[in-house]
Amino acid sequence: MLARISSPATLAGLVLTLLLGGCVTTGPGGKEVDLDKARKTHVQLGLRYLQSGENREAARHHFQQALELGKRDPEAHHGLALLYQVDGELAVAESHFKKALRYDSGFSMARVNYGVFLYQQERYGDAKEQFQIASEDLSYNRRSYALANLGRAELRLGNSESAEKAFQKALSLSPDLPVALLELAELKFAGKEYAQAKHYLDRFGERNRQVPQSLWLGIRIEKTFGNRDKERSYGLALKNLFPYSEETLKYQKMMAENEQR
Repeated sequence: MLARISSPATLAGLVLTLLLGGCVTTGPGGKEVDLDKARKTHVQLGLRYLQSGENREAARHHFQQALELGKRDPEAHHGLALLYQVDGELAVAESHFKKALRYDSGFSMARVNYGVFLYQQERYGDAKEQFQIASEDLSYNRRSYALANLGRAELRLGNSESAEKAFQKALSLSPDLPVALLELAELKFAGKEYAQAKHYLDRFGERNRQVPQSLWLGIRIEKTFGNRDKERSYGLALKNLFPYSEETLKYQKMMAENEQR
């Protein structure tokens, strides 16, 4: 649980009393202060502010205070990496991702987030490397997400077989993982395994809200099977729910081409 404090200034004041190399120091009133606990509390507060999106400067303050308590704190560097990524300071963000992993090479959450960062920069080979390492961490409780991200990076690199293996392995760990189900449906459709494509898409639809990608895939699958009613149903949902999506434009283009035939 997160330790309760009266105000950010309370923890900030502790920094002034630090003793180099110590784990415990004396705070106001002569009470002993656990520096590791104070550092972790700063990181937790920073993440709370960052996740809420309400006060990034408060998040920055707490991450920096955590680093005052421990310059090699991987969690504080990870928090700053996420913060600077949101700020668009990509070079600074990457430097903090690298520091987080330098100080804790087994920090799989930071590794996956670094991989996502690299993927968004279209550095798919570098992203794949990070996802691969994280996916091999058997103690990582979100390993299925690392595998799903690995699959997406493999797709970008044109490695369809490796991508499918990663998605299948992700589903073996988390049978209802949406991204793996949807990407496998796409892969099976591309490979003309239409029954399998429908199987994975149906599994996706059982537990998840439809998205433009799933509706557009549903249109194409039902068209392949000649099921006009379901094809129209998917099309109507796509146009009504996501009228300005790229998938809606593709559907409208397909309909126009059909009318010209």
